[in-house]
Amino acid sequence: MALLTANEIKSASGRVPEWRRRGKAIHRTFEFKDFVAAMKFVNKIARIAEKAWHHPDIDIRWNKVKLVLSTHSEGGLTEKDFAVAEKIDQIANA
Repeated sequence: MALLTANEIKSASGRVPEWRRRGKAIHRTFEFKDFVAAMKFVNKIARIAEKAWHHPDIDIRWNKVKLVLSTHSEGGLTEKDFAVAEKIDQIANA
């Protein structure tokens, strides 16, 4: 999977407007009513990540879940990061 150019990243970012770029990754924090709801969300993400064979870094803090996506094997952002971010957003908005 090839690294995206700056223009490609800008274009792909429009598909996931709530995600923010930080260096060679994109990140987003989700907030839920409680820990159980946050964990249910994380479990749904786990299934998506396994299917895509692309796993986000996950930080869980009671009702907050911070996700960071980057294609570590390529050293930055690829189309795979944005595709998984889109799927995660679909779950969050369901």
